[in-house]
Amino acid sequence: MASESILGGSELVAFAPTIDPAKARAFYEGVLGLRLVADEKPFALVFDANGTMLRVTTVHELKAHPFTVLGWHVTNIEATVDQLVGAGVEFNRYKGVNDGDPRGIWNSPSGARVAWFNDPDGNVLGVTEFPK
Repeated sequence: MASESILGGSELVAFAPTIDPAKARAFYEGVLGLRLVADEKPFALVFDANGTMLRVTTVHELKAHPFTVLGWHVTNIEATVDQLVGAGVEFNRYKGVNDGDPRGIWNSPSGARVAWFNDPDGNVLGVTEFPK
């Protein structure tokens, strides 16, 4: 059994793939408002995601997956969704899950409220408001 302290005290680094770094930069920096820390051409764009390093890594081939790869905890999901829509983001609708809500927000059984959208490469991203 592994010790809980092996990585428990280390900072997490998040990764997302892109085949088009220019579009990814415009989206993550310009739309989502993340601060670009470094442009490590041709390998990755490095962003500060509120203290977590996000490396948007350049890949030559990408098949986007149908599940969430990155998500943010937000305090007011309606306001966040409205701001993102105002910035041009379209939210995903999933039949029987969030297709009945005007903003595309799902009310999970745990009480968390979630909405999903895609980055320019088709990676699924999400915002979640957890119950208080």
